[in-house]
Amino acid sequence: MRNPTPEGGPERLITLADGVFAIAITLLVLDISVPQGLDSEEFHQALSDTLPDLGAYGISLAVLGGFWRDHRAIFRTVRQVDGQVISLTLLGLGLAALLPFPTALVSEYGDERASVIVYAVAVASLGAVHLALAVLVARRPWLRGGAAPARDELLYAVDLGATVAVFLVTVPLALAIGPAAMWWWLVLVPVKVWLGRRENARAE
Repeated sequence: MRNPTPEGGPERLITLADGVFAIAITLLVLDISVPQGLDSEEFHQALSDTLPDLGAYGISLAVLGGFWRDHRAIFRTVRQVDGQVISLTLLGLGLAALLPFPTALVSEYGDERASVIVYAVAVASLGAVHLALAVLVARRPWLRGGAAPARDELLYAVDLGATVAVFLVTVPLALAIGPAAMWWWLVLVPVKVWLGRRENARAE
């Protein structure tokens, strides 16, 4: 693969990513509120009505936090960036900034399969962009100045690929069984734990 023209160091790109992820996480909480001036019964009802919002917030916080961590890991040893790295990063940041919208759909219309599908496609797309970015950096060692990658490349690719696969599978599941397809996302918990243990074992 030819050596593309470098566009400078990654510092500004990392700073931009940190800002976008921080804003996206902040936007997740804007719809969580309890109206003022309620009596006791109305207050408890309004408080219980926030539970779906808090659940959607928790899921998206974990998703965005995980992708932010992954983005930092990808750039940990990067010393130069090129046009393709910048383009993929901006695409990923655009998808991250969009995530509050499908989060609001799931919190307000969680009983609609379309909400689950939109959310799953958004997360899968973000994961696919991160996977493409990780592969691109791995295949261009000159961007790292010849330094070794910060993480096991194969396990890292499997980690991101598993996220993409799980959320893509959600689409036909939601069409078949409806919003209950969201429970399928829990399969990522043991997968992530197992991959983390494998990576720690290889690092020792």
